[in-house]
Amino acid sequence: MKLLLDTCVLYPTVMREMLLGAARAGHVQPLWSARILGEWERAALKLGPIGAAQAKAEIALLRAAWPMAEVAVSEGLAARLWLPDVNDVHVLAAAIAGHADAIVTMNIKDFPRHTLAEEGLQRLGPDELLYDLWLADPESINAVGQAVWAEANRLSSEVWEMRALLKKARLPRIAKALG
Repeated sequence: MKLLLDTCVLYPTVMREMLLGAARAGHVQPLWSARILGEWERAALKLGPIGAAQAKAEIALLRAAWPMAEVAVSEGLAARLWLPDVNDVHVLAAAIAGHADAIVTMNIKDFPRHTLAEEGLQRLGPDELLYDLWLADPESINAVGQAVWAEANRLSSEVWEMRALLKKARLPRIAKALG
C-alpha cells in the first residue's frame, strides 16, 4: 500500500519511527514531496539550530533509505485541486502524483474523505493505520514498537514504558495493543 505521509506525521519522532518501521517491515510504501520535507525542516527550526540540523540529517537519511519515495508535483495538478486549507493542496497533489492509496495525516478536517474519494484516495490517521497493521501482523508491528521503544530509552534521560511512550506520541490504540 502506497501512503503519502503528511508533515504532521513525519515531524514527531516516535510517530515517524513507528510509521517508517512499518515501511521497513514491508507493510507500506512511504511517499512524500520535497515541500513536505521542507515543512518538517522549517517546523524543527522552532527547536533551535540543533533541532533544525537534526531534522536536516534525518531527512537526508530518509531520502537515502527510500530514494523513490519523493514525489514531484506539477503546478498544473495542484492548480485543479481544492481542499479547505489551501496550504494542504500540495499534499493532495503529491498523493495523486505518487499514485498513493491514502494520505496519512492527523489533520482530519483539512482532508475531507469525500474530496479524497473523488481522487481515489483514503485518509488514514497514523494510530488507525498502525493498529490495523498490528491486527494483520501483530508480531511484526510489535517488533517495530520494541525497536522504537528501545531507541527512545537509549536517547532519553528517563526510562519510558512502551504504553506511555506511544500514548504521548498520540498513538493510543497501538499503545494499548503493544503496551
